[in-house]
Amino acid sequence: MAVELSNKSACIIPLCPLVASCLTGSFSFFFPKATRSLRRWCAAFNIFSLIIAMFVSFVLFWRQTTTHSIQQYLWARIPKSDFRLKIGLLIDPLTLVMSILVTTVGLPVMVYSDSYMCHDQGYARFYAYLSLFVASMLGLVFSPNLIQIYVFWELVGMCSYLLIGFWFARSSAANACQKAFVTNRIGDFGLLLGLLGIYWITGSFDIYELCDRFIKLTSSGVVNPIFANTTALLLFLGPIAKSAQFPLHVWLPDATEGPTPISALIHAATMVAAGIFFIARIFELISTLPLVMSTISWVGGVTTLLGATLALAQKDLKRSLAYSTMSQLGYMVLASGIGASQSALFHLITHAYSKALSFLGSGSVIHSMEKVVGYSPSKSQNIFFMGGLRKCMPITGITFLSGTLSLCGIPPLACFWSKDQIITESWLNSPYLGLIASGTAGLTAFYTSRIYFLTFEGNFRANQIKYIESYTSSPSEYVIHSWGRDQLDLLTRRTNNNFASLDIERKKFTKVANFVTVPISKRDRSYEGTIQSYSERNLLYPQESNFCMVLPLIILAIPTLFGGLIGINSTQKGYGLNFLLDWLISILSFSEVNKNVEKLTEVLISSIPSLSLSLIGLSISLKVYGQFNKIFSTKDNKKLKGGGLVNTFLVSVGDWSISRGYIDFFYKIYFVQSVILISKLILHFDQWIIDGLINGTGASNLFGGESIRHAKSGRISQYLFGLIIGTIFLLQLVVDFPIPPLP
Repeated sequence: MAVELSNKSACIIPLCPLVASCLTGSFSFFFPKATRSLRRWCAAFNIFSLIIAMFVSFVLFWRQTTTHSIQQYLWARIPKSDFRLKIGLLIDPLTLVMSILVTTVGLPVMVYSDSYMCHDQGYARFYAYLSLFVASMLGLVFSPNLIQIYVFWELVGMCSYLLIGFWFARSSAANACQKAFVTNRIGDFGLLLGLLGIYWITGSFDIYELCDRFIKLTSSGVVNPIFANTTALLLFLGPIAKSAQFPLHVWLPDATEGPTPISALIHAATMVAAGIFFIARIFELISTLPLVMSTISWVGGVTTLLGATLALAQKDLKRSLAYSTMSQLGYMVLASGIGASQSALFHLITHAYSKALSFLGSGSVIHSMEKVVGYSPSKSQNIFFMGGLRKCMPITGITFLSGTLSLCGIPPLACFWSKDQIITESWLNSPYLGLIASGTAGLTAFYTSRIYFLTFEGNFRANQIKYIESYTSSPSEYVIHSWGRDQLDLLTRRTNNNFASLDIERKKFTKVANFVTVPISKRDRSYEGTIQSYSERNLLYPQESNFCMVLPLIILAIPTLFGGLIGINSTQKGYGLNFLLDWLISILSFSEVNKNVEKLTEVLISSIPSLSLSLIGLSISLKVYGQFNKIFSTKDNKKLKGGGLVNTFLVSVGDWSISRGYIDFFYKIYFVQSVILISKLILHFDQWIIDGLINGTGASNLFGGESIRHAKSGRISQYLFGLIIGTIFLLQLVVDFPIPPLP
């Protein structure tokens, strides 16, 4: 009885952030002036509510370790009808692990947001949205049936719309939230059709009940296989949109237009995690359909490789991390499609902490960069304006490095263990998928370490770029190549052609204080006389963020470092709902230490090929970007532009990445423009045909009424005149056309 009461208290978990969101939103709406003075109390209230939800999650999970039970608590929503819809709670190991994931990631994000958003006018509104976002995700994971899942699924989408467009005054943010909303509506419409199809087949929305019925009906041949596969693929369309899988991935990079804490939450534990969770929840259903499983695996494989290639040459810090999220989500979908849902959920957990750490670290960097280069996303988020930040922001740099190495797949960090499981399962299932998974691991190590090197290593380049921009006639004359080569064509040309005139022009800038000498290599001595140094005390450099922003980074670094060790004994095939629970129990058992060490050694030996690819990608990135502090000479620039197979390939890949694979351009030309053309045709049809018919009828009535009004004037003389004219007309007809005699 005690266990039953404790499990019933699971309703507290989603209710705590929901109540906090409602109260905060209502208070800020009805008492805006009071909210401004009490907004820190509003933040504290939302944080405290999430602490309660996290505490209850841990307590219930601890009780679950002794029972391994699956319980449902249902209440009839429509009791007096043939269709009985029940709402309630589903409590099993998967639900509780996801609940812990959402709350433990959401809590550092909320603490971090206090400092990050403290100067924003929408501070209280932000916390109301944030708590509602967390409550929606928690309601989703505790849902026992597909109808309830769909309701919270839509709430998650609505919250993402509100948070991505939080700074709605920016046109880029407004467009980004609309793009995310429309793209997800496509997937949600397919999900709705899939839900109706499942109910048509099984007659139930309850997850466990419909899975059992579906398996029995399909195995007995009662259900049409084409209809069953179509229904399952429609269900999968929802996760394609929510988890940013190809071809509905286009919203995810633009979602970084929202505040950085929201990006951390979306990319780690809420919106994108919803799709993977949904696949795991109905895995027993889709696992009976080989065609659906094959489709899921290849969609994940294509997304994995596409996300990695699109991230290779990005300049925006947050957008680079967004494409990294897309690629890692592809790993999870690929694993689900080949039957390794255990590895997919394991990677979901390890990736959530690593990516939340990376995004919050990027927010710390951007927050400090804005104090140097101003509130311009094109500069404060441009990794080529950064460099050397590890010296200025040591805690942010070290924690960001741990998240980077984890995403690179370097042991013993968290993502190594889960990613290695997926790569191993991929090779066992298909050599092509294995090749995609392994190759993407090398690309991941390259672009994630590239982000770190350009951001935290070397010298701070924003002051250098400022100097060059002011030294040349316009900022556009200074171009930074995506692959790490600097071009100073105008400066080079002036140096080579007319050094004397350049020296005269240089003297015009002797009073400029906020610029610094560009580092000069030994082979670039031609620049030595063109750039002068300035006093270090006049330079602006980023500074470490405050305690409230640094503390969440340190907290998230702990599971990023050690979270993967929980799953080292879970390589065996076993896809029940209790495997996550078994992972966590085994790590707490000291009697299993020797077995875990043996398993650890075995995994490390078997992972040598994939680890080698990651190290190769890391080494190439270190070679290319590790010393990114040089201005290349004219010869190097000509060499870059001059052709050659390797250079042509690099430029092509860079253009592919910067242009987002031309996918957005394709959508704009063939879909957006087509919709606009059809809309214009409908508009013209409505204006000229529909409106023309209605307006013509009205005009004819008006014209006829006016004519009759003038004719019916009440004057007898006019009536007699009309009578005479009519009589003459009739007589003329009789004369011209006489009436024939009767037979």
